[in-house]
Amino acid sequence: MSTSASPALYAAAQGVATITLNRPEKLNAFSAGMFEAIRNGLDAAEQDPDVRVVVFTGQGRAFSSGQDLTERLPMGDDGRINLGPPLERDYNPLALRLMGYPKITVAAINGPAVGAAANLVLACDLVVAARSSYFQQAFAKIALIPDAGGTWLLPRIVGSKLALALALTGDRIAAEDGQRMGLIYKVFDDASFATDIAAFVAPFAQGPAGAYRLIKQALAKSLDNDFGAQLQLEADLQNVAGKSDDFQEAIMAFATKRPPVFKGR
Repeated sequence: MSTSASPALYAAAQGVATITLNRPEKLNAFSAGMFEAIRNGLDAAEQDPDVRVVVFTGQGRAFSSGQDLTERLPMGDDGRINLGPPLERDYNPLALRLMGYPKITVAAINGPAVGAAANLVLACDLVVAARSSYFQQAFAKIALIPDAGGTWLLPRIVGSKLALALALTGDRIAAEDGQRMGLIYKVFDDASFATDIAAFVAPFAQGPAGAYRLIKQALAKSLDNDFGAQLQLEADLQNVAGKSDDFQEAIMAFATKRPPVFKGR
């Protein structure tokens, strides 16, 4: 689907789709063309019944440096840069789509994830990182505020005081520190990063995709539900899961003492 000239490459094999940000000469800075390529990749993965997990990573030495500030940005009537349209056209729809995406999404951070990239990463289901990588809420350093969902995601992940500190200081957060804060699930050594990522996502590619969707739905709703409403939602979704082919397969596999073979339905 993609060529080497594409700003984001797409490949799918053995149940895993990989979207690779591909502007290494720009440290994979976001451009309008990159967003279009990412959208196309997400479309292809969503429509492919064999794909159960989508991995995002970067080409070269960075995951992404955030918005490409050398790209021509829209101007307002007052003659000053207007950052609203790019957010409304590209960043916000992508963040919303990632938060509600029906398949598992894994951000595999191979290098620096800076600015909006650090926040779009947090909209993915799972974040894993190379040991040499880092996160940076660099917005205040250029007189901006965190966007791409950062002001919503960060406080819910690390707490309000730490989120404020990260936003105000713009400090670099090393991968291992990010793991301690809850921003990152696992940290892998640089030398074995590609192999470790493949091993990490392989079980999801063979797992019960329907159950994964229901788990994501339940946890997303918990942010707004009270305890009673969440208990009811659990009962409703568990009823759906219990009627699935995959649950029936799990029961049969348990009874016959063999590993289950899930079909994703």
